[in-house]
Amino acid sequence: MNNIRNFSIIAHIDHGKSTLADRMIQLCNMVSAREFKDQLLDNMDIERERGITIKSQTICLPYTADDGKQYFLNLVDTPGHVDFSYEVSRALTSCEGALLLIDAAQGVEAQTLANLYLAMENDLEIIPVINKIDLPSADPETVALQIDEDLGLDSDLVQFCSAKVGTGVKDILEAIVKNLPPPEGDPDAPLQALIFDATYDPFRGTIISVRIINGTVRPGDIIRFMSNGKEYKVEETGLFKFEKEPQKKLTAGQVGYILAGIKTVEDTRPGDTITLKSNPCPEPLPGFREVQQVVFSSIYPISTDDYEDLAAALEKLKLNDAALTFEKDSSAALGFGFRCGFLGLLHLEVIQERLEREFDISLILTVPSVQYIFHLSDGSRKIVDNPAHFPDPAHIDKIEEPFIKATILIPEKYMGVVMTLCMDRRGENTSFHYPMPGRIEFQCELPLSEVIYDFYDRLKSVTQGYGSFDYEMLDHRKSDLVKLDILVNGEVVDALSQLVHRNNARARGLVACEVLKKEIPRQMFKIAIQAAIGGTIIARTNVSAMRKDVTAKCYGGISQENGNCLKSRKPEKKG
Repeated sequence: MNNIRNFSIIAHIDHGKSTLADRMIQLCNMVSAREFKDQLLDNMDIERERGITIKSQTICLPYTADDGKQYFLNLVDTPGHVDFSYEVSRALTSCEGALLLIDAAQGVEAQTLANLYLAMENDLEIIPVINKIDLPSADPETVALQIDEDLGLDSDLVQFCSAKVGTGVKDILEAIVKNLPPPEGDPDAPLQALIFDATYDPFRGTIISVRIINGTVRPGDIIRFMSNGKEYKVEETGLFKFEKEPQKKLTAGQVGYILAGIKTVEDTRPGDTITLKSNPCPEPLPGFREVQQVVFSSIYPISTDDYEDLAAALEKLKLNDAALTFEKDSSAALGFGFRCGFLGLLHLEVIQERLEREFDISLILTVPSVQYIFHLSDGSRKIVDNPAHFPDPAHIDKIEEPFIKATILIPEKYMGVVMTLCMDRRGENTSFHYPMPGRIEFQCELPLSEVIYDFYDRLKSVTQGYGSFDYEMLDHRKSDLVKLDILVNGEVVDALSQLVHRNNARARGLVACEVLKKEIPRQMFKIAIQAAIGGTIIARTNVSAMRKDVTAKCYGGISQENGNCLKSRKPEKKG
C-alpha cells in the first residue's frame, strides 16, 4: 500500500486537466508516440470538440520516482462542469489527495473554489498547480499570491507547469509521491468498496469503477450492493491501465474495476457501497444519495416516423448514463415524444447532440423547465415539471419553486452590470467580498428557472467572458407562478406553454411571439400569434398575409364596393 497514490485533478472548466493528464500518461510511458492523441482520457467526440470532460475516467500510472522505487499512481479524472458536481464528489471520496489546477492567466475561478471546498470536505491533501505559465498573459506570481491569501493553501507546495509543452510535469509527479499520503485500509476486514463511476460495455455488461476501502474482492465472490440489496457473481477484477488489465484480486487501497454480468448501469449508483454476501460489512460508506434531475424538457422527433428510433436511442443512451430519465409524452401540435430529466443545461445539450449525431435523428425540444411543488386547497401536494400538468388555478393554495445559491467571480469593474442582471432575475440575499484586489466574489440566491433560461449567456456577455459561475441547490420557496400559453390563430400550442413568474410573463410572451413570427412562413391569410395567461391576452404579433387586404381600412359604402369588386374577380381567378 505504501507504493500506491490515489489522486484526482480538480479545476475550473478549461484550465487544462485533460492536457496535464495526457502529459503524465506520456511521461509514464503508457502510450507510444504513434498511438498518442490529445485528450486521451476523453472518449466522446463532443468532449474533444468542446475541450471538456463529461464522463470521468481512471488510469493507473506506473511511475519510477527519483528514489528508485516504483509507485502506482491512480489518476481519477473528474468532470469540470457544475452539472456533474455529485460525480466529482464521489470521485474525490476515492482519493487521498488532489491537484488543484489553476490557469496562470485567469487565476482562481468560481468552480476552482467549489471543487476546493469539495476536496476539503473529504479531508484530501491538496497540491496547488499553476498551469499555462508559457502564455504571454500568464502572471504566475499573482496567482501564487491568490493561492496563499485567498485559498489559504501552503504556497511552498505550489507547482508551476505548462501542461501543453510538458514543463514541470515531472516535478508534479515527484510532489504527488512525496506529499500525498498512501491509502489506508485493512485487506482482511469485511469488503467495503466505493462505486464512483460505471460504464456499459455491450459485450460484457456494466464495468464498475471502484475504490477498495477495506477488504479484498476476487473473481468468483458474490457481491452485494448495499443501496438496493442486489447480488452478483464477480467475473473479473482488474486495474485501469491504458487497456483494462485483469488481476487475481483487488485489495484495500487499490482503484480498479469489477465485472459481474450486470445488465444495466442503473443498478450501480455512484456513491453506493459494495460488500460480500458471505461476510458483509456492518454499515455502508457515508455520503451516498440518489442523483436528482433538476432540468426537464420534452423531446420530439421532427418526423413522426422517427419516434421508434428515438425510443431505441434513448434506451441506448441510458445504458451509459443512469442520470438520464425519460417517460412518454405527447402533444397535439408535435405528436408523440418523451419528457426527459437532466442534471443541468450542459447535460441536456450533450444528450441532444448525441441523439442527433450518433443516431441521426432531427429533434425539437421544448423550453427547459424545473420541478415546482404545488400545494392544493385540499391539503395535497403535487410535483409538476411539465406545463401541461398545471393544476386548475382555483384549486391552488400556493406554489414553491427551487432556489440556488450562485457564486460568481468577476473583475471589479463588472460589479454593477452583474448585480443588475441578478436583480432582473429575481435575485435576493446578495453578498460579496474581495478575495484579492481587483476581483469580487459575488453570491446571490436565485430561482433555478431564471438561471436555465439565459442567465449564463447573459453573464458571459455583460462580463465580456471574464465572469465565472458556480451554483448549489438550496430549497423550494413560495412564488407567484402562472402558466403562459402561446396561441396561433386562436389555437393553443401545448408544446410552447411555459411556467413563468407573473412579473416576467409579458416579457417572455413578447419574446416567444417575436421568435415565432420569424419562424412561421407567410400564408395567403394573416396569422395572429398571441401569448395568454388563462383568458387574458398579454402579448400579440401578426404574420402578415402575402396579398394586401384591401378591405381592412374601409368602412360603409366603400367597404361594400370593394367587397363587390373582390367577388366579381373570383371567377376570373378560378379561370
